[in-house]
Amino acid sequence: QVQLVESGGGLVQTGGSLRLSCAASGRIIGRNIMGWYRQAPGKQRELVAAFTSSGTTNYADSVKGRFTISRDGAKNTAYLQMNSLNPEDTAVYYCKTRTGWGAEYEYWGQGTQVTVSS
Repeated sequence: QVQLVESGGGLVQTGGSLRLSCAASGRIIGRNIMGWYRQAPGKQRELVAAFTSSGTTNYADSVKGRFTISRDGAKNTAYLQMNSLNPEDTAVYYCKTRTGWGAEYEYWGQGTQVTVSS
């Protein structure tokens, strides 16, 4: 089993910044491909930013140029730097990882709330 613990969420004003962290622990075998997703009230969970199996990054169009995903492999930790936040970014942010030599196992964190006030 793999556990993911997110931190860094909170309340911020429009235009502000937050940095989310996601630490993976447990039985991590093979790959550890991490990404961030979010779910706003009444909406489906959506991709925010994620690493691909080839090591590149994908971003939702709505966050390109404002959010940056990064990682520290030695710490099995992923980060999401969020700048120029606006109320539409308000959501619960979830970390996900895919582990295993074929990235066949999927784990989710418990989520962290991000609220952007206008």
